Amino acid sequence: MDLEHIAGLHPHHDPDHRLLVLELEHGKANEMGTEQLDAFDRLCELVEGDDGLRTVCTTSRRVSGRGTPIFISGANVTERVGWDDDRVRAHVARQRELMRRLRRLPLFNVVVPTGVTLGWGTEYVLTADYAIATRAATFGLPETGLGIIPGARGTAELANLVGPAQALRLGCTGETIDAIEARRIGLVQEVVDDIDSALTRVRQLAVLVARRSPTAVAAYKQALLDGLGAGEDERLALERAAYELTVETGEAAIGRASFADIRAGVAPSWGPRRQRS
Repeated sequence: MDLEHIAGLHPHHDPDHRLLVLELEHGKANEMGTEQLDAFDRLCELVEGDDGLRTVCTTSRRVSGRGTPIFISGANVTERVGWDDDRVRAHVARQRELMRRLRRLPLFNVVVPTGVTLGWGTEYVLTADYAIATRAATFGLPETGLGIIPGARGTAELANLVGPAQALRLGCTGETIDAIEARRIGLVQEVVDDIDSALTRVRQLAVLVARRSPTAVAAYKQALLDGLGAGEDERLALERAAYELTVETGEAAIGRASFADIRAGVAPSWGPRRQRS
């Protein structure tokens, strides 16, 4: 993987765990603008084309001049000064599509918010398969106070994760919540003391993911996400198609032949990751 020139993402490849850790450090406060969208597009291309990578994690060790930890402070609104309405619409549509692409990465995606996580940052948490916050993390959606709405899938997806009442609370009031409250409402799934504890936990999860068939993991994730909000018949059809893919690609046969080794904790040589079109 050529990761050297993904600006601001500072990727660290951990081949032993088949893990890629992105440490955000750009701008004044890890705000997201055009340059970062370009970087994430490049990242997605690399990740989607590398079936040896099984887990990706995004975090930050950024600290403000006052000592406040920062994950993502929001979108880079200042770069939009002087833009006309059409350019703003196109830019936000691009953000929305990028978030969708990140949510659909064919591997296990962990987000570790470590401090200020506002607007775009809170929306970025929605791209995660699993979110582990540090105790210093805070979350909020200030957009309606700026005359806009959370437009990078925050309005479309937040209620699916935390329920409509909590989503309306966050979006309509702009109230900032801490990591414990974020866990209580389901925005994040775990809270740990600090970033090093979080990364230890991420590596534990990455070890488990790395033992599994990359085709089966991608198929499971795709069927599960495609089935959200669908009727039972459609969900079962998606499950059937995903299972049949594991049979057609030979992964199910590898699993059957290697059952004793798998029970002993030894992963077989799975085939390359393959997905339904």
